[in-house]
Amino acid sequence: MRVSIAGAGNVGRSIARELIANGHQVLLIEKDRSAIKPDSVPGAEWIEADACELQTLEEAELDRCDVSIASTGDDKANLVYSLLAKTEFGVPRTVARVNHPGNEWMFDAQWGVDVSVSTPRLMSALVEEAVSTGDLVRLLTFKKSTAHLSEVTLPEDGRLVGMRVRDIDFPVDAVLVAIIRDGIPLTPERDRAFEASDELLFVATQESEPELAALLTDDDEDELDL
Repeated sequence: MRVSIAGAGNVGRSIARELIANGHQVLLIEKDRSAIKPDSVPGAEWIEADACELQTLEEAELDRCDVSIASTGDDKANLVYSLLAKTEFGVPRTVARVNHPGNEWMFDAQWGVDVSVSTPRLMSALVEEAVSTGDLVRLLTFKKSTAHLSEVTLPEDGRLVGMRVRDIDFPVDAVLVAIIRDGIPLTPERDRAFEASDELLFVATQESEPELAALLTDDDEDELDL
């Protein structure tokens, strides 16, 4: 997979190193000469240019990229780059960094953004996750649907502990996609039993979240709908 990254600061370089380690081709576009550090990302291709200029993206052959990532510290630049990548070069998937939460509403399909990543929102979600064992925490909203990626960590006395996946009647619009146990992702096989401290990841619609939360967090005295 060929990936272009606009912005070679700490964030852009970190993303590039991860992608290269996973066998992908990476192109870094950076206009600030002092930020161009080829030795910091071995194996990456570099271009010193403004990622918001059409000519730059033509020279970079952006139309050959499978994914474009806007990782600069400037929200305006990230939006312009994403829009050009999507509308002018037909890049199949665009990912954009949101620096200021107040601008998050603009990072949508109209600006060519398929996936937006807001660091403050992610940090908030991780903080909530750390202090809310037993509560359903929304981690990510999918732009093109009403579905969300949500997580719950089963407490020691959780009602699901010891039960098997097949024993639980989850809401129709809530899908258990993974169980993370001791840092290892596990497939939610029907015969797999839940254990205390398991992290359950769900893709669920907004409408199904209250029912899912009630199923996961109700007191033990209530009967499960099996």
